[in-house]
Amino acid sequence: MVRNGNPTTELNYVATNHFYVEINSNIRASFSECSGLGMNIKRESYFEGGVNDQQRIVLGQVEFADVTLKRGLTNDFAFWEWISQTLSQMRQRRNVNILLFNQSGETMQCWTLLGAVPVGWKAPALQADASSVAIEELTLSYEGLKVEKSGGGAIHLSNGRDKRGYFAS
Repeated sequence: MVRNGNPTTELNYVATNHFYVEINSNIRASFSECSGLGMNIKRESYFEGGVNDQQRIVLGQVEFADVTLKRGLTNDFAFWEWISQTLSQMRQRRNVNILLFNQSGETMQCWTLLGAVPVGWKAPALQADASSVAIEELTLSYEGLKVEKSGGGAIHLSNGRDKRGYFAS
């Protein structure tokens, strides 16, 4: 866009309420909340002798935060089947896409959790005097993160591990 003869860039801000979650390329659109997505890089600071106004930073391993997905309880047992596989030592890892859309329905960002595995589940609170929707929670840990402008179909990213035990990136 050009204003007053100068080129400008318009930023396309998006709301947080237009998102879908795909698990192994299957859309699970009934989620009401997705939280916790993040990472930290471990670092160590050290100081050089004679350089009193600076510090040096050495970067280490990345640590990914757990992601919590919340949804209204339905007759879909996909969560529980995945958890049951994990409990039975099958340890079924899956790729999970979190897709954020703008108001026009265009994908603005896609976060792919590589090698995700359920590490927590919480049943809804049951209250006889309440009329709210029953919400269940699933907490996921994952081995890697890929961020793209568009995405979906996470199964193509890594159908399995390579011979070194890593997921494709």
